[in-house]
Amino acid sequence: MTALTFSKIDETVLATLRPPERSYWALVAVLFAGILVGAACWVYQIFVGIGVGGQNNPVAWGTYLINFVFWVGIAHSGTLISAILHLFRAGWRNPIARAAETMTVFAVCTAGLFPFIHLGRVWLVFYMLPIPNQRQLWQNFTSPLMFDVVAISTYLTVSSLFWYTGMLPDLAVVRDRSTGLRKKVFTVLSLGWTGAHEQWRHYTRAYLFFAALATPLVISVHSVVSWDFALGVVPGWHTTIFAPYFVAGAIHSGLAMVLTLMIPLRKIFHFQDIITMRVLEAVAKTIVFTGLIVAFAYGTEFFIAWYSHNPVELAMFKYRPTGDYALGFWIMVVCNTMVPLLFLFKRIRTTIAWLFGISILVNIGMWFERYVIIITSVSRDFIPYAFGLYAPTVLEFGIMVGSFCLFFFLFVLFVKHLPSVSMTEMKEILEEDDGHGQA
Repeated sequence: MTALTFSKIDETVLATLRPPERSYWALVAVLFAGILVGAACWVYQIFVGIGVGGQNNPVAWGTYLINFVFWVGIAHSGTLISAILHLFRAGWRNPIARAAETMTVFAVCTAGLFPFIHLGRVWLVFYMLPIPNQRQLWQNFTSPLMFDVVAISTYLTVSSLFWYTGMLPDLAVVRDRSTGLRKKVFTVLSLGWTGAHEQWRHYTRAYLFFAALATPLVISVHSVVSWDFALGVVPGWHTTIFAPYFVAGAIHSGLAMVLTLMIPLRKIFHFQDIITMRVLEAVAKTIVFTGLIVAFAYGTEFFIAWYSHNPVELAMFKYRPTGDYALGFWIMVVCNTMVPLLFLFKRIRTTIAWLFGISILVNIGMWFERYVIIITSVSRDFIPYAFGLYAPTVLEFGIMVGSFCLFFFLFVLFVKHLPSVSMTEMKEILEEDDGHGQA
């Protein structure tokens, strides 16, 4: 940080908002094409029926619910980095906090699409609303699926307010350095920010309040998602470890996605002086910690299955590593628990190629974790007569590709049109001026 000054931080971040090159628009076009592929698959499913997917009896939950849980998990890192580490005054989170908060908002929006996709007749979604209707239906508010609606809506609201509140001072900086239409737009977005003492006082209090409010949501939201499974009696689901297990896994995958996004951002926008190797190394160390928690949860599941002497539960956990979905199980174990241990070696966690590659492997492993949890249990229920296998169809893969393209499309638009690094928080961690304009 010794080479940074207030002016250099402003210049470096504001340089990212210059008119984009053709390569940027080419990337936007590719991602938008991917979104259209996913949308086309969804429209086809609406016209033909949800049966065109691989879902069957008994495997009624396929990749739509897998991707829903995956994206909700990705969203948790933003709250972890921005809120919890802000409360603990961890300075290394400042350079990546803005991008993590943005990732949270976009990931929750992406996750919110999948219940609608899985619903089939999406135009009848109003039946889920607590309003009188012609079929005299009323919602079962004791259902964990209704918990999801409340929890994720709350999480999206608080995360969006937290994200936007943190951007206000930076939006005012962009406003003051802009002209024409751009200045008018940022004048509206900055909500009259002038940098007065009273505004800073209210800003710091509001930001701290949102951080304190968002912190319990890290625990509550993914705990609620885990109750979708834990409140059932299906073998492999009915366990009390699911809440902490899902929360740790969510943070694990979210931190990996932070590395996946920040490493290219650091290279493209020349953020090497802001997003230093020390920052990336701190994220890598945290991934080691969350990976160990996930490994402990895996071991606990198998121990409880053995210790309970429940033959159905024991059969399920024998089936996972040796049955029809064994490949997915071992991808999950290796990528989530063994691969992150490579970050224990300083040479690996300080090498960009290793950081990027391992972050992608962890995300692959976390996707397969949801695949193994959801698919294996419902495919091998209590009655052997009802056993069945599941394989995703091309249409499901198309919708999944569309969801990833939507997430990256929104993020790519964000980093080029809004400050992707918090100039305000970067200035807070600079050392006192040494009298020569250096921090």
